[in-house]
Amino acid sequence: MTDPGSPPGSGKPWGGRFEAGAHPEAEAFTSSLAFDRRLWPHDIRGSAAWARALERAGLIDGGERAAIDKGLEAVRAELESGRFAFRRELEDIHMNIERRLIELAGAVGGKLHTGRSRNDQIALDERLYLRDVLGSLDAALAAAQSALLDQAERHREAAMPGYTHLQRAQPVLLAHHLLAYVCMLDRDRERFADCGRRVNVLPLGSAALAGAAFTIDRETLARDLGFAGPSSNSMDAVADRDYVIEFLAAAAVLGMHCSRLAADLALWATAEFGFVEFSDAFATGSSIMPQKKNPDVAELIRGKTGRLYGNLVAVLTTMKGLPLTYNSDMQEDKEPLFDTVDTLEAVLRVLPPMLASLSFRVDRMREAAGAFYSTATDLADYLVRKGLPFREAHEIVGRTVRYGIDKGKELGELSLEELRAFSPLIDKDVHAALTVEASLRARAVTGGTAPEAVARELAQARKRIAKDPQR
Repeated sequence: MTDPGSPPGSGKPWGGRFEAGAHPEAEAFTSSLAFDRRLWPHDIRGSAAWARALERAGLIDGGERAAIDKGLEAVRAELESGRFAFRRELEDIHMNIERRLIELAGAVGGKLHTGRSRNDQIALDERLYLRDVLGSLDAALAAAQSALLDQAERHREAAMPGYTHLQRAQPVLLAHHLLAYVCMLDRDRERFADCGRRVNVLPLGSAALAGAAFTIDRETLARDLGFAGPSSNSMDAVADRDYVIEFLAAAAVLGMHCSRLAADLALWATAEFGFVEFSDAFATGSSIMPQKKNPDVAELIRGKTGRLYGNLVAVLTTMKGLPLTYNSDMQEDKEPLFDTVDTLEAVLRVLPPMLASLSFRVDRMREAAGAFYSTATDLADYLVRKGLPFREAHEIVGRTVRYGIDKGKELGELSLEELRAFSPLIDKDVHAALTVEASLRARAVTGGTAPEAVARELAQARKRIAKDPQR
């Protein structure tokens, strides 16, 4: 992209250099208007701020700045009402707005692009857009965390089996399991907030690549637009899209977390588990099997992670090996960026109400928590407390479990005599150590699944998610 020159006849703002118009196929191929039009509020905001910067620099007077402001407000009104006549031959939203401004405000509208290029203009619009997105995304993530915490508090005493390798491992609290996802979303919020700090840098004033050739006060312009400060290198400001990639990377990680939560719930809703039931409002049926209740919403949350990954890889690949500074390749960052934003917004709109509507079958969970030797580690820990090295205890308990499987008995169903046959250290207090409740209580370390530890984490999480991570 280079600056316009308003040539007669061509209809292009840069047409002065050309003797012939663009081929219709080339024009359609290069136009970004179909997808970058959503940036119009940010383009108008940036243009109004640029007009104030031009006035401060003495490049336009107060009357001209007022005429530009009035014209931009008229353009805004047309865009808001849907009356704006987009022109594809003008390539993008920036030139559509500028051309309409000139039509409404007259020749003074042509002064707005003084010292500015579409290269720093688009970087500005993207940063303003992303800053807004990050703010609403943080609120949406906090809502999802609140829905998880509500369920965790509702089931703070409910035990369930924890799994490793998708095999029953040890008893945990359902609240502990749900809090794991609250923690993951906590870090997602931190990642987006961290990304926001690098987004919040003003590129405007960098012009095409070498910086504006006029005395633009970029520090005041940055404050005017709410940025932390101006970019320190004009070539970097227009050439890089690392802030977009960083956002897409954080979005991909968030998608991965949401997909794992959705996968857990879909698995738990199977007849084989029977731990949870989705509300009818968040499930669908089968076109042929009348008995089916499918977790479609959860499955789609899981499935949409693929496009989040794809969008990240697409922009990374686009940017790889590009020579400095701006190249039209970079236009290809818009659709992946917008698709990721739309996908996250859709996922985070449906996730909180879906979570709130879940019905957990705590009786099934409690039954499974104590089954299939889930407290075998507690028996090994019992022997360790009696003075046995853990590796010896592990071997003894392994043989005990083998014996129980052969006899068709759980550990707690073995008599004291049967248990003592494996170790003389086992005494009459052993059965009390093999209950689900004892197993849970034993894990009272910070971050453990003991009821007291989980209660502390619930209280801390409530306080944590209410805070603004960008503070």
